[in-house]
Amino acid sequence: MSYIGGYNPGLLRGVKHLHFIGIGGSGMYPLVQILNSRGYEISGSDVNEGSIIDAERALGITVYMGHDPQNVVGADMVIYSAAIHDDNPELQEADARGIPTLERSVLLGYVSRLYPHSVCVAGTHGKTTTTCMITTMLELAGRDPAAVIGGKLPLIGGYGKAGTGSCIVVEACEYAETFLRLTPHIAVLLNIDNDHLDYYGTMGQLKLAFKKFALMATNTIVANADDEGVIQVINSIDRSVRTFGIQKSADYQAVNIREYKPGFYEFDVLEWENYYAHLCLSTPGYHNIYNALAMVSCARVLGLEAGASEAAARSFSGAGRRFEVLGEVNGVTIVDDYAHHPTEVAATLATAKELGFKRVWAVDQPFTYSRTRALLHEFAEALSAADRVVLTPIMGSREVDDGSVKSEDLAALIPGCVTVAGLEEAAGYIKANAQPGDLVLTLGCGDVYKAARMMLQ
Repeated sequence: MSYIGGYNPGLLRGVKHLHFIGIGGSGMYPLVQILNSRGYEISGSDVNEGSIIDAERALGITVYMGHDPQNVVGADMVIYSAAIHDDNPELQEADARGIPTLERSVLLGYVSRLYPHSVCVAGTHGKTTTTCMITTMLELAGRDPAAVIGGKLPLIGGYGKAGTGSCIVVEACEYAETFLRLTPHIAVLLNIDNDHLDYYGTMGQLKLAFKKFALMATNTIVANADDEGVIQVINSIDRSVRTFGIQKSADYQAVNIREYKPGFYEFDVLEWENYYAHLCLSTPGYHNIYNALAMVSCARVLGLEAGASEAAARSFSGAGRRFEVLGEVNGVTIVDDYAHHPTEVAATLATAKELGFKRVWAVDQPFTYSRTRALLHEFAEALSAADRVVLTPIMGSREVDDGSVKSEDLAALIPGCVTVAGLEEAAGYIKANAQPGDLVLTLGCGDVYKAARMMLQ
């Protein structure tokens, strides 16, 4: 029996023991932390050991290796991630025993309602970084927020935390309308770009989903005034809105922008045309000015002073897999980034080109056949900004390869591009050809980071 639909305040009524299938996942871990802190008995299963499972066991949680029907015995409810299929033996055993089963995003919606002040960050690009920035701001201000983040935040030691304060900061994913499970106190709209059209079909349907998300805000919508898609959404909404931007007039506007060192920016923020704060970013890239402005726009709604935003900007030096500098070997710097959309690839490479390296290498793992096929020319244009490009095979993820598109099709549109058979070959090619003074970027939301690790060994 699987629950679907909107918020159900009685969702966990009578539930004492929750079992998580795929408990080692980064999306599961913050939920486990929060519910464990609230006294629920937690157990779970996964197929691989890892640092998250180590941390969960340190909390006293029973974690089984492998999926076995007996693992769900005694559970009052079973939670599963979107990656778990219907034929999973634990899911089937739960159904056979009449144990309610629940997809992770539904539980996230419920958990977000446990905190009076939920900040839900949506957008095609920048969600993880902005969620990290807002969490950092609240954490440094002593608010002890809860957080559910799609990347690692060093300040809190992971992908989220169970806070004792009134705030929770949630990365709100638009894929398959997952973010419509949430009920944001503050709904942040960073940007709307042509992604996940394999699900939505058209940009109109994608914008409609963002409009529904914005309408769920119980207090304030924070919106990017420079993003055409966002403005189209909020122009038709009767809600309290606070805007941020650089190019267009906004409630919170960045002015006097300058690079204080290559790739790193500082700027003044005007609040309703009056000086409000001076932000000096410790994470590189012009695009991060927008993410920081989104953070600033939330501050007053959350009862924080300008100094909280300034401290967060100085302190936050990046999230895991977001322009993450992994190390240097023989004079070659290795950086890993999650970019998997042409806009993100272009922004990441623009940042890399500003940093003064001799050459910038892009080792790109295209993600899903539908996205690669639909945005083939846009990817080619974005990747062409690199001095050298290496493409691995496309990672299909949830999709089946129908043979209609391959990495070689993309490579043919990029001058001098090289294709390799896999991650080991990519790492080997870089080791043989990169030179001291070069920067190597691994790009993609799949497992291309493994190639970066091989380069470092």
